[in-house]
Amino acid sequence: MQDSYYKDAKKQAQKEFRACIARGEHPWLPRLDDFIPPERALHSMDVGLVQIPMEFIVGAKSGGRTHSFARNFMPLLESSSEFAGKWERLCATHVKEGIRDPIKATEYMNRYYVEEGNKRVSVLKYFGAETVPAYVTRILPPRNDSTESILYYEFIDFYRYSKVNFLEFSRPGRYQRLQRLIGKRPWEPWSDDDRNLFKATYYSFREVYNQLGGRRLSSTVGDALLACIRVYGYAALRGKTPSEMKASIEKVWEEITLQQEVSPIDLKLTPQTDAAKPLLSSIPAVRPKKVLKAAFVYDKTPELSGWTWGHEQGRQRVQRTLHGELETKAYFNALEPAGPDEPPDKKPLSVIRQAVEDGNTVVFTTSPRLLPASLNAAVEFPDVTFLNCSVNQSHRYIRTYYARMYEAKFITGAIAGAMAGEEPVGYLCDYPIFGQVAGINAFALGVQTTNPDAIVTLDWSSVGGAREAVSRLTAQGIRLVSFTDTVRRGGDYVGAGLSLVQGGSQTGLALPVWQWGAYYEALVRRIQDRSLQTEYAESSKALNYYWGMSAGVVELKLSEALPDSVRKLAYFLRAGICAGTCDPFRGPLRDQSHKLRSAEGEVLSVERIINMDWLNENVSGNIPAYRQLNDTGKATVGIAGIQPLTAQTEEA
Repeated sequence: MQDSYYKDAKKQAQKEFRACIARGEHPWLPRLDDFIPPERALHSMDVGLVQIPMEFIVGAKSGGRTHSFARNFMPLLESSSEFAGKWERLCATHVKEGIRDPIKATEYMNRYYVEEGNKRVSVLKYFGAETVPAYVTRILPPRNDSTESILYYEFIDFYRYSKVNFLEFSRPGRYQRLQRLIGKRPWEPWSDDDRNLFKATYYSFREVYNQLGGRRLSSTVGDALLACIRVYGYAALRGKTPSEMKASIEKVWEEITLQQEVSPIDLKLTPQTDAAKPLLSSIPAVRPKKVLKAAFVYDKTPELSGWTWGHEQGRQRVQRTLHGELETKAYFNALEPAGPDEPPDKKPLSVIRQAVEDGNTVVFTTSPRLLPASLNAAVEFPDVTFLNCSVNQSHRYIRTYYARMYEAKFITGAIAGAMAGEEPVGYLCDYPIFGQVAGINAFALGVQTTNPDAIVTLDWSSVGGAREAVSRLTAQGIRLVSFTDTVRRGGDYVGAGLSLVQGGSQTGLALPVWQWGAYYEALVRRIQDRSLQTEYAESSKALNYYWGMSAGVVELKLSEALPDSVRKLAYFLRAGICAGTCDPFRGPLRDQSHKLRSAEGEVLSVERIINMDWLNENVSGNIPAYRQLNDTGKATVGIAGIQPLTAQTEEA
């Protein structure tokens, strides 16, 4: 019987050998010593005895028997050879009692190279073993800015507290995202039960995923699992039967395949590509056969949140404008549990389900914090159109919408620079999420345009509260402050736009305005004429609507207190931005360490603007650590935070 095992294994080896030759690849086992210089091996550490994934064992540490195996570790030598006899005896031992002796291996970039135990690995791979015990030495590569290096050192950090070595991701930040989604703080250690439960979930998922064609995807099993966890939640995936797991994966297969896209987001920067077609209210109404019903779901109330107040004003405007064609209904406080027995994470999904039960076929969820529930509901109700107010979210089953507020921030910065003279300028931001850092830098660049020597001092309302942040700024003699764009109605401080703060008084000078009514009208029109549905059908990516001043969804209100010359400057810049002749992020641009981020004449792409994780050279201040944020800040950043913060390695 063992002889037949060897013959079958040898056939697999020969098949792999021929396939490698055809692809122009080295057909034998790769040797780590061939591409790691001896001096590199000095940067090593002892990992100890661990179970290592068989699929990550890819070669041998050095020479020796490497030509006895094909690249897949199957044996190549003749059945009559001494080597074949040893392989067969080892095979018999494994069949009878299992191979228990650990091998010795070297790990480099999360791949393992066998130092002792090649035949054991060969037999175990033949029988489809998942793992093998091994004494492991890890060689650490030098750090650099490459994606491979960033991913590897994120894995090293993740392994330190999870002791999970079988999980891989294709993009930075996902290890920490997984840590949050399974309910743990950054760097919180995993227990043995945590690890065993996750391992069972992972391998159960992987089996079904591969059955459905996952091996043909260029993304990793980890990417796919994380995508499912973001939809269903970790608790919902644990303990599923194979049939239940299959049904869950099939429902979100487009979300899974999206993970292999190099650029998974399709940014829509204007309402339409047909320039001859008029916009908003001037569009001849496409009369639907029945009234469209749309729900607006809010995380708070207008009385307590300026953000909610602005969206609610937009809902009321679009309801008036499209009277007879559209019915809307508001659902407030979606993040507040209805009672002590209701878990907080269940409330938003129950509110959205109620909105669907009420007959709404379009659901707008107006906060990034509502994104997880929106995604879950979108999979549950495929015939309902879901849109979430956020940006840079790569989800296939929902659309997102946001505004390029950085355009207005650039103009307010130019106003601040012109008004400041030799005085300092302040900027108060709320959360370090996608799009907000672009607003900070656009404001700073505007200041730099009219006042090259001026410094912008940055502070955060989500660190200690808005009132304290304002006090920190004014204590430095700062009177000109750019506040978060939404008024805190009922919060601890009221601030909006660029203001002059003196004592206890505040005078508004320039106010960037989110024109949510115009935005919602344009989106509803596109739903009515099926343009939005067509865009979804024609794209394989996540649709993010990211419109700006030219679309009429961002405006800037100027105070009469501004000098005429400054008002003229603002109008001139606005006209240039709308026409596309003025770009706030035209190089050269340098960050706080004076590193060149954009060369002379180079214009940053919108993707690079959204993902900014650096601050302009004239900004004094920094992006806060996760542990410094208040609870709302942590919750918001956990969903839509910029990369360095979501990968924060500090205790919460």
